[in-house]
Amino acid sequence: MRNIKIALSLLMLIGVSSCDDFLSEVPDNRLQIDSPEKISELLADAYPDGSYISITESMTDNVSDNKSSLVNINNEQSFNWELQDDQSGRDTQGYYWNAAYKAIATANEALAAIRKLGDTPNLNPQKGEALLARAYSHFMLVSIWSNRYNPATAATDLGIPYVTEPETVLVANYKRNSVKEVFDLVESDIQEGLKYVTNDYRTDYLKYHFNKEAAKAFAARFYTVKGDWKRVLEFTEGLGNKPVGKIRDWLAYTAYDFPNKPIEYAKHTQPTNLLIGSPSSICGRATRFNRFAFTRAKERDEILGSQTNIFNKNWLIDISIQGASGANVAVYKFNEYFKYTNLTAQIGLPYTGVVLFSNDEMFLNRIEAHVMTNQLDIATSELEYFLGTRTVGYAASDVLTKEKVYAKYPVIADEYTPFYALTPEQTSFVKAITEARRREFLHEGQRWFDIKRFNLVIEHNTYNSQGQVTRKNVLVKDDKRRAVQIPLNASNNGIEKNPR
Repeated sequence: MRNIKIALSLLMLIGVSSCDDFLSEVPDNRLQIDSPEKISELLADAYPDGSYISITESMTDNVSDNKSSLVNINNEQSFNWELQDDQSGRDTQGYYWNAAYKAIATANEALAAIRKLGDTPNLNPQKGEALLARAYSHFMLVSIWSNRYNPATAATDLGIPYVTEPETVLVANYKRNSVKEVFDLVESDIQEGLKYVTNDYRTDYLKYHFNKEAAKAFAARFYTVKGDWKRVLEFTEGLGNKPVGKIRDWLAYTAYDFPNKPIEYAKHTQPTNLLIGSPSSICGRATRFNRFAFTRAKERDEILGSQTNIFNKNWLIDISIQGASGANVAVYKFNEYFKYTNLTAQIGLPYTGVVLFSNDEMFLNRIEAHVMTNQLDIATSELEYFLGTRTVGYAASDVLTKEKVYAKYPVIADEYTPFYALTPEQTSFVKAITEARRREFLHEGQRWFDIKRFNLVIEHNTYNSQGQVTRKNVLVKDDKRRAVQIPLNASNNGIEKNPR
């Protein structure tokens, strides 16, 4: 733990040259938040107005080089696990860091207003949402910019600053908390937030706020990373062992026409979607036009080919060939909405609907928890149900057995190495679940967190136009690059960089 300085601009409007007047006033003098309604309005901004998706997806083994001559430098640098030169552009490392801390600052303002109003029971819904929102942004920051959680090293691993009070001075002194401290504080905020979170929102607003089910999904993700399987089972209990009608209906999704597919994917009426964000992002364009993306070779050979299906059938996951050269493959998940700020000048801001938490993720976490508590019969039945709903022509004769899992996902020495021990049987099942998660959340950046959690080795090759490898880049076990380097606009303000 080290005492460091974080400028107020880091938390509120980093790098914005026009913010001098804004910074000349302390936050408490700028806005009077003196009613439950105003606090609720404020909390609409307690979620990052930026996306990590393009950053983390580019770092995974879901992407490869399509050999295009068009290169987005941010995409290329993420592909090679490097610090991006661009620290302020949309969908960059610095942009998401700033957006997360701005969201945290908003949550802290709401909590301060709740205390000022007497912390009365009628403010409990706002309190629950603020605590969970604060925990979420910190959790995403530590998941990207720190080493993976490992109780043996967490007390000494560098985490990120955990901010719990509103800014009242221009420059505040903070310490970069250890990973253990960050996880302890996240857990405290989750547990406290769960006491008060509510579903008391208008139906069309409910899934844009932390609600009861989204809070449970967050808790299940958190305890999956910590390896607390009893808690994972507790928070996913509502899904049961066969969540009919609760997870994504890929068969129905394939029936939508092109314009409606991405709209439906992140729609609040989809039962699986528990928390939806609308960050300022163009992550959907990246799937189509980035050089380092989900390519036809990856689709055909590794992820969505029929040979990757344990029933040896095609996947229901609907794809389309994308990009000028037809080298990329896209699953229609991201609907971009362009909000004009000046219609005459044709300028504005892009926003994209993204699913932050879903029943699909919760159910996969539940299956993993059953595996890790040696309930393999239950896990086999659950995994069969999940995979069956994603398989073309799945029939009663398509029976999943433990032996099929062992054969399809054989143990490879030193491949999956979480901080906890795995039996050979658990290893095969965990591989199966991780591959299901990889496929389910293509383009969404979640694969990166499994790569970190299981310490998976991956290789990224760059090619010339003749198909020759010009750069071979391997992310080895415990590679320091697994903790993304602190953005320049943060390190320049005193945040200690990650070791390299």
